[in-house]
Amino acid sequence: MSTSTIALADDGIPGPEQDPYIFLEEARSPEALDWVAKENARTLAAFEADPRYAQLKAEALAIFDSTDRIPFVSFRPDGLYNFWQDKANPKGVLRRTTLESYRTDKPEWEIILDVDALAKAEGKEWVYQGSTCLPPALNRCMIALSDGGEDATILREFDTKTKQFVEGGFVLAEKSQGGVEWVDENTLLVGRNFGEGTLTESNYPFTTREWKRGTRIEDAPEIFRGDAKDVSSGAALLRDNKDVIHARIAYRGISFHERLWYVWKDGQWLQLDIPTKANPVGIVDGHMLFSPDVDWTVDGQTFPADSLVAADLEEWKKNPNGAKKALVWAPGYRQTKQGSTVTAGGLYVALLDNVVGKVLKFNFTGGKWASSQIDLPDNATIGIAASSDDTDEIMYTVSGFLEPTTLYYTDGKTAPVVLKTSPSYFDPAGATVEQYEATSKDGTKIPYFIVKPKGMKADGSTATLLTGYGGFQVPRLPAYLGSTGKLWVEKGGAYVLANLRGGGEFGPQWHQTAIRENKQRTWDDFIAVGEDLVARGFTSPQHLGIQGGSQGGLLVGTAFTQRPDLFGAAIVQIPLFDMLRYHVIGRGASWIGEYGDPRIPEQRAWIEGYSPYQKIVAGVEYPEPFLWASTADDRTHPAHARKGAAKLKALGQPYYYFEDTTGGHSGGVDNDQRAKLQALQFIYLMKRLMDERPAK
Repeated sequence: MSTSTIALADDGIPGPEQDPYIFLEEARSPEALDWVAKENARTLAAFEADPRYAQLKAEALAIFDSTDRIPFVSFRPDGLYNFWQDKANPKGVLRRTTLESYRTDKPEWEIILDVDALAKAEGKEWVYQGSTCLPPALNRCMIALSDGGEDATILREFDTKTKQFVEGGFVLAEKSQGGVEWVDENTLLVGRNFGEGTLTESNYPFTTREWKRGTRIEDAPEIFRGDAKDVSSGAALLRDNKDVIHARIAYRGISFHERLWYVWKDGQWLQLDIPTKANPVGIVDGHMLFSPDVDWTVDGQTFPADSLVAADLEEWKKNPNGAKKALVWAPGYRQTKQGSTVTAGGLYVALLDNVVGKVLKFNFTGGKWASSQIDLPDNATIGIAASSDDTDEIMYTVSGFLEPTTLYYTDGKTAPVVLKTSPSYFDPAGATVEQYEATSKDGTKIPYFIVKPKGMKADGSTATLLTGYGGFQVPRLPAYLGSTGKLWVEKGGAYVLANLRGGGEFGPQWHQTAIRENKQRTWDDFIAVGEDLVARGFTSPQHLGIQGGSQGGLLVGTAFTQRPDLFGAAIVQIPLFDMLRYHVIGRGASWIGEYGDPRIPEQRAWIEGYSPYQKIVAGVEYPEPFLWASTADDRTHPAHARKGAAKLKALGQPYYYFEDTTGGHSGGVDNDQRAKLQALQFIYLMKRLMDERPAK
């Protein structure tokens, strides 16, 4: 078999006879790990020997370990909680303080759980993955821990008052996807791997059990069952902000973007008559709220996609499918919701208005819905950082590419005030941010931001890093550049963020127009931005690099295989790459709703048109890509990056490969690892884009 192509098996899916690198899909097999060790040694020898490497890593680590960065918190009845990692606590500590102390420059923190000490005592590479706590006190929690950064976790009951794991408490010791929800102090709803026939093709749970304290999880009765063909399924509780349980609800994820919803009614699960691309938002002012991602016609009226729709709660509980619906809010042109939270005082919704952040507060008053805009800075990226169920307290983040993040606080009675400001980690003097539009292949205008360093000339000579995402309705927004500002912009590089179709910058339609059979539009948009940067003289192919992770790694893979002449560097992070086998690697089957199913000939044809692994062929000069992954990534899986590197090697193509052996899907699990990954990538970019090389 030629090493430049991969033939297809009879079912259209490459197998071991067609693909010589399938052995790399075994994450921790001796053969695969030996391959990884050799690749790591080669890449580290090339990059760590560069005299700039030590400085770059030290600069990144100083930022990550900075003690004056904002310690973001969550509200709990017994204080403000924060998870913190630094040089002294690489695995991190869960800690709490009071609002009064938090307002000061140096809050006094009480350590609740020391993950470093726990890992040392138990001989594990524990990574803290959050907690689920029993309302209203929130002091009995199920702590999630993963070994090395995987998505799969174990769960153990913890008491934040005694600061100890509960002796004889609830424990789910077998690592698994899925989670729990407290019903009361002695009862949990559990969605996990319960053995054969309880996981979907995507390796997520599709059953839920009700587990009583003092009983075995194996004996817990099943209360909901979806289908093995679902992406995932599960049951939960519908609580209001006063912690009153109003109903049991459940869902079946029939694709990544579609769900069937159910409510427990009259002794059985009743399917809700709402669009499959619609979700419950929660309970606000005695109303049940929903949000559709498509137009929803009901009761003789049509609610637009991305709107908020309400039904009287008591009426809805009596007749879930017959309760009258009313419009709460509809998006304007290029507006979209970005998140919401419910406090004791109302519903707060973060919006994007032409990629600029706003927050609206909603209340039902005087028999109708009213909204008011929260007084926050204009022309910034705004997020809801924390909120309280018991009060109207809420915190917001405000940031920009060059503006360090500022944390605002309000008790709901007065306008938000600045609570904390992140230090500046790089010198923005002379740098500017500008917005442009590129024209994609089908004529659609694609906006992008460019951060131009001081003295940048439009002569094509500036080393420029272009990044994007373009998938799963996830937006990429202006945010403080931090380590990228220090390691790249401050040293003369330009930074570009593209707002591609497939993302969520302009609402559900911006996403839905570039999925499945139309996914090539995302790749076209990215290439169009690259071409526009060259046409405007901002950079040239010799000095233009691209970077992206996960779906963004697929984006970069499609870009450098479709237009190798346009780019001088390509960083492919924790990517999807072999799209003809992605459904059997990691949790790939869950993303069929985004890309299509390669087992179906018509859909395989869409995917074959761009799958980077198959598009790497002999006789093409690629921009010496740098692929990196994580051994512990059980989401996209390191096989994608491994196989891309192996195929490049077989063809005699120059490339670099690195694999972080303990990080999960997000890369390093502690600050030293994160700093190392940053330094490796920026050394690569400097070598490829800043140092003298022959013109393309």
